[in-house]
Amino acid sequence: MIPPSPRSSAPTVIEAGAWADVLVRRRLVHAAVLTPTGQWLVQGRPDGPVRVLAGPADVVELAAAIQLRIRSTRPESR
Repeated sequence: MIPPSPRSSAPTVIEAGAWADVLVRRRLVHAAVLTPTGQWLVQGRPDGPVRVLAGPADVVELAAAIQLRIRSTRPESR
């Protein structure tokens, strides 16, 4: 597996919003909402706790962690 290249810039609000939208549409999280302060409120399940993410970088990091979890639990297909 090729390691990801380091980012040349910090994630933007637009990028975080796109990832949040994908996570919600794919039902990988129940809700992800940007607050006026720039924080993100993320809820994994309808009855679950709400997590407060500090900013866009945390949303992108959450998306990467979910992708890694999905890939690591998927059986190899060759």
